Amino acid sequence: MTAGGAAGAANTGWETYLMRYRKLRGEAGPLASVLCLGALPFGTTVDETTSFAILDRFVEAGGTFIDTADNYSFWIDGATGDESEALLGRWLAARGARDRIVLASKVGARPEQPGLGLEAAEGLSAKAIHAAIDGSLRRLGTDGVDVYYAHIEDRSVPIEETTGTLAELVADGKAGVLGCSNHATWRIERARAVARGRGWPVYTCIQQRYSYLRPRPGARLPEGGHVHATDELLDYVRSEPDLNLMAYTSLLFGAYTRPERLPEHYLHPGTVARLAVLAEVAAELDATPIQVVLAWLIGGDPPITPIVGVSSVAQLDECLAAADLDLPDELRRRLDTPA
Repeated sequence: MTAGGAAGAANTGWETYLMRYRKLRGEAGPLASVLCLGALPFGTTVDETTSFAILDRFVEAGGTFIDTADNYSFWIDGATGDESEALLGRWLAARGARDRIVLASKVGARPEQPGLGLEAAEGLSAKAIHAAIDGSLRRLGTDGVDVYYAHIEDRSVPIEETTGTLAELVADGKAGVLGCSNHATWRIERARAVARGRGWPVYTCIQQRYSYLRPRPGARLPEGGHVHATDELLDYVRSEPDLNLMAYTSLLFGAYTRPERLPEHYLHPGTVARLAVLAEVAAELDATPIQVVLAWLIGGDPPITPIVGVSSVAQLDECLAAADLDLPDELRRRLDTPA
């Protein structure tokens, strides 16, 4: 099976999907669904009732991997950054679901004061990390998270301080697998080398922005803090068997369904060619473009775990159908090399 890992069918009364799973951190980590549900909008732009319905549907369909952060979504008017974790904590408690979930959160990108932006981010010092994990665990209502990411780079803090503090969290049972997001490839390798040299847990989960469409070469992403996966990073992950790559903004703000939402920096000839072949492949498979994009990520080389953000159960159902969609080699080659 091209998506890799074990598989399990879930019949919920709506639809039957074959959810697939893969180990995080090689064979030593937790078994996580190949689709990860992004909880960024829960509690802000997606209300609690809808958020609970989405979470319920994801788990009923075999989903186990849920991603949040300690700053989601501070940029919404009236929000503080507590909202996503706090809502997840209420859902986990209401459903008694903690043991069934691979729960991921992040540290580093929460503004130190409400109303400020990333220029005032908490950062990755020992003090900031200890305060952040305690806040996250309190909001989530749990003793530890399964995956904990350094959310953005903090070059003002020595790598030894950040990686050493994260190692303490693992030793204390507050974090399981470690990862980083929005980091340059050379910084990831340096952090892994430092940790490995001291016998500390290394980053094994990497979360970057990535999708089937690529930004215009040289374009600067307008979203503050976003770092797009590069060919160098893909090659690095491909060569390191203990690394897992997760892709956020995998559906490009809904642009595969509504092209008018495509950001300006994706408007170039390469996008036109990729959208054309994507439409052809989707028609041949009797699938939607979104499902093909997710299947392309899941079964790629290296395999990638898409983080899907949805605002309704219907949107989630469309994504869930991608978990057991196999792309024949010939169709994958066409997607990889559009004319």
